[in-house]
Amino acid sequence: MRVVTGYGLAVICSYIVGAVLVSQGNISSIVELGFDITLQQRFDAANHDVMNMYGIYLPLIAIALLIAFAVAAFVIRRVPHLRLLGYVLAGFVGMIAIHVILKQVLGLSGIAPTRTLLGLFSQGIAGALGGYCFCWVTRQNESDRPSG
Repeated sequence: MRVVTGYGLAVICSYIVGAVLVSQGNISSIVELGFDITLQQRFDAANHDVMNMYGIYLPLIAIALLIAFAVAAFVIRRVPHLRLLGYVLAGFVGMIAIHVILKQVLGLSGIAPTRTLLGLFSQGIAGALGGYCFCWVTRQNESDRPSG
């Protein structure tokens, strides 16, 4: 049950952080054009993206993290002392893979900020946070608890 809960939490965490970072990346492009954006507008944009991107982005994240965590679990069985690093990297790579695969297969970047290295990296960070959540929730005992 911990694995299912951890996976669900990881997907939700990665989705929320990823969607917020997408909205802020889009806003930074608007600011570069010379427009003023208030803090309230930033919050509104983030809220809008979190509430409206779930239909497409949430399933992509769920699939990417399912594959990434399965591969990580296979590796972690052989090197259990790298459990935290394994799941954090799996989340990072899984989120990056979404955008790289979309670009290579469909020829498009579905999320504008991921066209830049910083935007792509920010989505990786969202996945890494999801990996951390998964590792924390699925720990077996206190000695498995991620430090930091």
